[in-house]
Amino acid sequence: MKTNIMQSVKITLVLMILLCVIYPISIMLAGKLTPGGGNGETLSVNGKVVGYATLGQKFSAANYFWGRPSAVGYNAAGSAGSNKGPSNPDYLAEVGERIDTLLKYHPGLKKAEIPADLVTASGSGLDPDISPQAAKIQTSRIAAERRLPIHDIEELVARNTESPFFGPAKVNVLRLNIALDQITKK
Repeated sequence: MKTNIMQSVKITLVLMILLCVIYPISIMLAGKLTPGGGNGETLSVNGKVVGYATLGQKFSAANYFWGRPSAVGYNAAGSAGSNKGPSNPDYLAEVGERIDTLLKYHPGLKKAEIPADLVTASGSGLDPDISPQAAKIQTSRIAAERRLPIHDIEELVARNTESPFFGPAKVNVLRLNIALDQITKK
């Protein structure tokens, strides 16, 4: 019986050192190798931080690209999905309102052409990216609001479309809106 207790104590100590010391230190060091040094990749304009590249922000003005809706009001402290299923009447009403808003600001758009990522929240509620299709749908609105040729806006979307090795192509909304402000100021 003593040997079982000693073995248990030894295993516990080894696991404590591994999981409470070595693992956290290795994760911290790996984070230091990422953009932002583990503190998040901040995006700046004229030396002023305007946001984080990996956290979605709310853009509701008609002259900006809109990101993916958030179930948590873009609150990074409360990151979560809505936990409402596709048959939930409240959820369907929210999605319906988002569709109506898109159709109001994009009169030529048909309901069937609306990408899901423009009307449904992500699992985290903080998704910073939209699909290239979701960005392209908004180009005519942006061009009209900013009085720019639609070709310039489409080219901007193309330049800001990322094609990762794994996963679908995506457009970071904050980066895109920063680039949009830069071409507008020229």
